[in-house]
Amino acid sequence: MSLPAFVLAVLLISASPGPAMALIVRRAALRGWRGAVPTVLGLELGLYVWALFAGLGFAALVAASEVAYLVLRAAGAAVLLYLGIRAWRAAWRQRGTTGAAGEEPPPAPSRGRWWRAFGEGLVVQLANPKAAVFMVAFYPQFVPADGPVFATTALLGLLQIALETALYLALAAGVARAGLWFRRPRVRRRVEAVSGTVLVALGLRVAASGR
Repeated sequence: MSLPAFVLAVLLISASPGPAMALIVRRAALRGWRGAVPTVLGLELGLYVWALFAGLGFAALVAASEVAYLVLRAAGAAVLLYLGIRAWRAAWRQRGTTGAAGEEPPPAPSRGRWWRAFGEGLVVQLANPKAAVFMVAFYPQFVPADGPVFATTALLGLLQIALETALYLALAAGVARAGLWFRRPRVRRRVEAVSGTVLVALGLRVAASGR
């Protein structure tokens, strides 16, 4: 097992655009850094669940089963389409609004809003069929054939979520620094429209994609 190679691969994979990055950028732009934190944590918990499933062999069953993969793919597409359409609806409701920078500070965090953002991240990751395929194809390269498979996979999963959490929180912090500009009503409407389009496109791609 080569830890430097694993770390490099995780960083490259984490930096590639996808549903996780789209969710984080949208949350950070419209809700600030604190608003993006629960989304990041939900995404990473979902990723760790898949890592544990990979160690137990469940992810391999999902990847190999046509029915399980199809069901998961349909669920993942439905979640992304729902989030995208909701963003479009928010953009539509805000049409015709005007305002200056700073007029719309990020809403004060609440327990309900925190758990809703956390749940969105968790569901998006758990309903991602590519996560199962990724774990089955990627992790065995770094697990010794004669070593404890589950324990090693669990440790690699912890390392991956630590790296990804740091990367995604840094991304959220960078986006949140321009938060006042993003939350200007006209810009906010465009952010909602663009992020909704990205999420819908990702949902359609998941629905149409193969393994």
